Amino acid sequence: MLLNLLDCRRLLLQGASLGVVAIAALAPIAASAQDAAAPSVAAEDADQADDRPSAAEIIVTGSRINTSGFTAPTPTTVIGSEQIAANAQPNIFTTISQLPSLQGSSGTQVNTFSTSSGAQGLSSFSLRGVGTIRTLTLLDGQRVVGANVTGVPDISLFPQLLTQRVDVVNGGASASYGSDAVGGVVNFVTDTRFKGIKGNIQGGITNYGDDEQAVAQLAFGTAFADDRLRVIGNVEYSHEGGVGGGEWGIGLANGRDWFKQTTLINRGVLNDGSPQFLVRDFAQSTTFTKYGLITAGPLQGIAFDAAGNPFQFQYGSNGVPAKDAAGNISGCFPGFCLGGDLTGNVDAGRSLKSRIDRYNGYGRIGFEFTPGSEVYATFNYGRVKTQNQPVNGQNRPGLTIQCSNPFLPGSIAAACANAGITSFRFGTSNASLGNTQVHTDREQVRAVIGAKGAAEIGGTEWTYDTYYEHGVNRTRIDVDNILLSNRFNNAIDAVLENGVIVCRNPVARANGCVPLSIFGDKASEAARNYIMPEAGPYQRTRQTQDVASINFSGSPVELWAGPLSVAFGGEWRREHYRVTADPYGAGFANTPAGGDYPADPLLIQGGNNWYAGNYKNGNGTYTVKEAYLEVDVPILNSDSTGKLNINAAGRVTDYSTSGTVWAWKVGGTWDLPVDGLRVRGVMSRDVRAPNLSELFAAPVTTTLPNFFDPFTNSNVLAIQNTIGNTALTPEFARNNTAGIALANPSWLPGLNVSFDWYQIKIKDVISSLGANDIVQLCFQKVLLSTCSAFNLSNTNGPNFINVQAFNLASINTSGFDIEASYRWQQPLGLPGSFTFRGLATHVIKFITDTGLPGTLPVDTAGNNNGATPDWKFLLIQSYENDKFSLLVQERWFSDGVIGHQYVVCSAGTCPTSTSQRPTIDKNFLPGAFYLDIGGSVNITKEIVAYAKVDNVFDTAPARTNIFSNPALYDGLGRIYRAGVRFRF
Repeated sequence: MLLNLLDCRRLLLQGASLGVVAIAALAPIAASAQDAAAPSVAAEDADQADDRPSAAEIIVTGSRINTSGFTAPTPTTVIGSEQIAANAQPNIFTTISQLPSLQGSSGTQVNTFSTSSGAQGLSSFSLRGVGTIRTLTLLDGQRVVGANVTGVPDISLFPQLLTQRVDVVNGGASASYGSDAVGGVVNFVTDTRFKGIKGNIQGGITNYGDDEQAVAQLAFGTAFADDRLRVIGNVEYSHEGGVGGGEWGIGLANGRDWFKQTTLINRGVLNDGSPQFLVRDFAQSTTFTKYGLITAGPLQGIAFDAAGNPFQFQYGSNGVPAKDAAGNISGCFPGFCLGGDLTGNVDAGRSLKSRIDRYNGYGRIGFEFTPGSEVYATFNYGRVKTQNQPVNGQNRPGLTIQCSNPFLPGSIAAACANAGITSFRFGTSNASLGNTQVHTDREQVRAVIGAKGAAEIGGTEWTYDTYYEHGVNRTRIDVDNILLSNRFNNAIDAVLENGVIVCRNPVARANGCVPLSIFGDKASEAARNYIMPEAGPYQRTRQTQDVASINFSGSPVELWAGPLSVAFGGEWRREHYRVTADPYGAGFANTPAGGDYPADPLLIQGGNNWYAGNYKNGNGTYTVKEAYLEVDVPILNSDSTGKLNINAAGRVTDYSTSGTVWAWKVGGTWDLPVDGLRVRGVMSRDVRAPNLSELFAAPVTTTLPNFFDPFTNSNVLAIQNTIGNTALTPEFARNNTAGIALANPSWLPGLNVSFDWYQIKIKDVISSLGANDIVQLCFQKVLLSTCSAFNLSNTNGPNFINVQAFNLASINTSGFDIEASYRWQQPLGLPGSFTFRGLATHVIKFITDTGLPGTLPVDTAGNNNGATPDWKFLLIQSYENDKFSLLVQERWFSDGVIGHQYVVCSAGTCPTSTSQRPTIDKNFLPGAFYLDIGGSVNITKEIVAYAKVDNVFDTAPARTNIFSNPALYDGLGRIYRAGVRFRF
């Protein structure tokens, strides 16, 4: 069906030129930098055309060779400023992440359920689904300091209005650009020669009256001294209100009705002929309610309302509590009933999108000291503030409440006496304590000085590019309204002494304990302040990056089929981070003298006191030295054989933590003696070095009181230290691509079509192991490197297990891209042009192998719980003339599954369910289709008014067991945007 649709509309895109990048306001969303068609310049840019760099200066194609006429073998998609403007997004990140080859990118709709990850509101790209840490993102071909300890940058901190284009290299490029370019490279190119003033004012809102958006951008550029001294600047402010938590139960924010509390229920029965796992809507837990539920024993099924009054809870599924010690409920599934009283469910409280406020200032000054050569300096200041609500309440099932608790209604105390019990099991969502809020503030300062240009040496013109960059990123995470677990446990254990309700524990009383009622919405302000101090969890991270780089490119030798092109250079880089956290989470031994944190013997001195958000202290540094050489050798060049070039590169890199590694690539392009037809291919060995977090993770310590020691066949007391691993080595990947392209043939000018197959195999993938895995792998002599990570027979101190990451797993993925475009000038005699565009990516397989014994590799291609659907496409049709423009855009991904490991069966037909091949009754997740429509009107030559509607049909996301998958599905609904752009 997909292929018929694509063939019918002829909307597959590849191979347009740099010239196509510069066409009018609704120009192509993407074009291939290496397949040049006839140049075209937008009318509004015609006066500036002479100021723009040449194609040889600005094309990025996964190669460092920078000479006229060079064609690289790696497929590259280019998105111009006109396409970015036409998409009318408040953040350029959203426009780029819509490309089908980008799978699993983060953003403001991802990580909203998190308290402790530190990635809330972080906008970073992932190519080919291999993760943000394996995609190298550059600004003007230069590295950018990470906005997270994983090393990934935050695109929201980039200057956006002056972005001339974005180049997306769909393939490994480590040999040319260095570590992390396993999935590919995303390079933001700024307009360094802009002259004039331009701006953009935009507003937006969803169909549900939320996520209010406001954007204000202004850029300027001027030149002095006969255009030799150029100054440009850019200031921006953007606000997106986000979509916060909804009501308790299943009511999402502002009336969204697609959430059905869909849950993957584990029956826990493996061999009765029925599926082990069931997918069901309107599931509600049997272990807690909004204001409290007795979950076992003779009083099981008694719940409490907001006023603290008891009532009989409606379980759903016609469930009847067994009132036994195990808390069984007849008619229900283990842990869940269907329907009934859903008001205690907490998932609807998760933010659908983080609120974000983005501030950015950018400046550049360049002086052309000789024609074509300049020295320059740039400065960028960015700040991004986000906020999200991870969930409703602070759920605490499995509590034990004494029948003597004075907050307990008298009728329940009497029922305890009649039943002959002194305590009962209890669970609550803690609605009376309110909802946790996570505030993240990222601030970045980045400065670059450099020189680039051309010089003739020995009769050969060489281009050069050298720069030094220093970047600092500060991240502040603050969590509000969250409880300290031990204080909560003591506050709810209340007794009556001398007519006064107090905490039972005398040590707790001596240290300020205030008793807390958890029956209903009756928590006192004093109790809330005791268990949730105003100084909540926090983390302060400072990351620095220093880079010195020099690159040369030229064609020193003329060979039989053309010039031999060469690029070479080197780079030095230093990465450092330091993180500090509050002592409740990190441990009181790290509290500065005279701090504001009172001593409390009930708190864990080593940290981990918060319900969530237990951040830790840490620091680390590593340096990188590398050099590379790249050559492009012409092999054939004639009318009868066509033009064949071989491109090869090698890079040697020395990491201070893991030693020396090599990356390389070999590829070629062959322009066949057929009008516009080209074949291309490349093989490469790419690397990703372990990042700061993996090497130097801030330690987390927990106690394992009954850890099984296989060496002595006994249980021991052990301390688990979750730490970084400085012995990690780089990941290695083999990238292969092969494709064919038809570019601008004379028989149909403006047509560009291509097909590119890819395969990525990554070994030594860095992955974390649990304490038991670490010990067992050593005991079984499967992975001897884990033997140094623990000591369970320590006579000089406590036994310990260092839980850390190892180079153990592997990833194997393959697929293909189909891209095409066609531009029809004066369609049917109408003025202007009509453009068809399309991009599609098909993931054939995405296999991850943990490397652990007893496990099977898992294929997640087509798993719509993840980031790699079978098919994903982006289609665009646009019409523009000198008065107005229209845009229609379709985004789609295919139906998929919950997981390929499942065996689908029905009652009476199921085989025995195993951990490797569990049985399930439904294994389907639908795809989604989104229609976007926009347009603009030229009020004057300088002023353009525009409007756009995204998700016109208000398409709801799939109801998955993980709430929704915001990396794929749109959970916001229809969005309206309108604004005005101007340029003088």
